[in-house]
Amino acid sequence: MKLEIRDGGKPSELLPLSCSFALQDLPVAGISIKERLEQRFQQAAVSQKTPLHLSIHPSLWPSDALLRQLAGCVTPFRLCAADGQVLAWGSRDGKEPDGDSNALVGDDDELLIRYPWDFLRLCEIVVGALSSDHILGTVRERVTIDGVLELGEGSVILPGVYIEGKVVVGKNAKIGPNCYIRGTTYIGDNCHVGQAVEIKNSMLMEKVAAGHLSYIGDSVVGPRTNFGAGTITANFRHDGKNHRSMVCGKLLDTGRRKFGAIIGADVHTGIHTAIYPGRKLWPGVSTRPGDVVQYDLHPEE
Repeated sequence: MKLEIRDGGKPSELLPLSCSFALQDLPVAGISIKERLEQRFQQAAVSQKTPLHLSIHPSLWPSDALLRQLAGCVTPFRLCAADGQVLAWGSRDGKEPDGDSNALVGDDDELLIRYPWDFLRLCEIVVGALSSDHILGTVRERVTIDGVLELGEGSVILPGVYIEGKVVVGKNAKIGPNCYIRGTTYIGDNCHVGQAVEIKNSMLMEKVAAGHLSYIGDSVVGPRTNFGAGTITANFRHDGKNHRSMVCGKLLDTGRRKFGAIIGADVHTGIHTAIYPGRKLWPGVSTRPGDVVQYDLHPEE
């Protein structure tokens, strides 16, 4: 069986992340969605022999059971979302079969990547699946690892760092001293997380710098973003309700009680910037010292 990851484009619902990446190229814990789906498919299809060509839309992150089912199909099929969007199909010639083909139904464990906060859930799934340490970099003395750590080549964890949960750090990153990294967190290649910074359940893409005294919680941060000292992402409503976020002019329930910020590429925050929960910052924007980000921050604002 052959696999093709369809071109997911740059859907506006995924802004500001889709300003910098097409959906299939968005990195999750350092590897694109396309590459991760291909890896998972190869594992699922090892023992399967079928004449079908499988096509998957990158917005579909199938459960292991669903992926095995797709890889094992021997007759043409279509898998659709509740709104009718075709998420996957199998055919002998690679073309989408007609509507009379076998209609498959997804399961409760699949994830549909429709909005920026879905990447937090995807990171939780991918990083949360780690079961053992894999350390290629350097862990200095007086570092506590209370969980699982995957550390890339050339990266260093400095004294006083406390790691709790499951954490992946890419290549040539510098973490510490005296940081608290927890939850299911990914820190990308060439990142710098410095003195007294706390990162919780977040995803930092390559070359992100948070040098001093910042808190990044339940957030997705685009490449080359720099956090001024004391930048704080709030992630919890006082009333404990789910966070809402503005998408294409509509205020949507994210389904998350803990949700920080979605920050695009090349963002720079001034010192002591405070970001309200669920806010989005578009690529290239900046804040001034002491700014409070109450609404999504667009380049023209």
